[in-house]
Amino acid sequence: MKILIAGKKGQLAHEFSNRMDAPAFQVEAPDEEEFDITSADAVKTIIGGMRPDVVLNCAAYNHVEDAERDPRTAFLVNAQGVGHLAAACRETGAFLVHFGTDYVFNGQKGAPYTEEDRPDPVNNYGKSKLAGEELLRETLKRFLLLRVSWVFGEGKQNFLYKMLQLAGSNRALKVVNDQVSVPTSTRDIVTLTLLALEKGLTGTYHLTASGYASRFDVVQYLFLKRGMANALIPVATDYFPSPAKRPLFSALSNGKLAETLGVEIPDWKSGVDWYAEKIEGSRAE
Repeated sequence: MKILIAGKKGQLAHEFSNRMDAPAFQVEAPDEEEFDITSADAVKTIIGGMRPDVVLNCAAYNHVEDAERDPRTAFLVNAQGVGHLAAACRETGAFLVHFGTDYVFNGQKGAPYTEEDRPDPVNNYGKSKLAGEELLRETLKRFLLLRVSWVFGEGKQNFLYKMLQLAGSNRALKVVNDQVSVPTSTRDIVTLTLLALEKGLTGTYHLTASGYASRFDVVQYLFLKRGMANALIPVATDYFPSPAKRPLFSALSNGKLAETLGVEIPDWKSGVDWYAEKIEGSRAE
């Protein structure tokens, strides 16, 4: 199977590349300067030249605060870029897997969102990602849209890494305790995506770990797991002024995906366990 990955520098693309190093896959992940999804010509050239079976769109503009100041760039990557990929896949017959976000919802439901719930984003990041979903559906009849949340893995682009960095120079850390979602590891995303491809899934699914937690819960669990003595102080979102409004309860239900694949999806804590082991392993090296 010929796989083309967009967004080479991201933590999700990194995990896909590591996990698909097998004879069954021919994987290409061009540099983002070459495979620039904001350029229709670049996308058409890369996909038309390689003729992949599957395109994995791991590229995204996920700077939530910056998207309020610079919505043009957010929409260029998260919406127009998806449209370019979809158009090129339509021309070549490639199957597009696109990763969405829990931030397409407003966080007011009070229970995990299902695929049938109506999106209503509250910030430019969420709006740009929803626009990308709409372009995907308008352009392709067959695709796989996987909404994910609070993604973490090897790399510096996730919440857990940032908290560990802060812990190195701060004995006490204030952590938001009223934002709730589902922390999901790149390990679980890759495992379930490959299984979905194997079983020929199409359409929209929520791909997250099981359960849900606040940001405070997640950091507390990670620090306890690693035996860290930093004091954690719970605070409300309003404690940290931000230009971007955030959905407070954006947890996604993975029930549809679990039932369709016939699997039991691990709890978010198992993903954090894996992440903690990865950190220790990298330090030992």
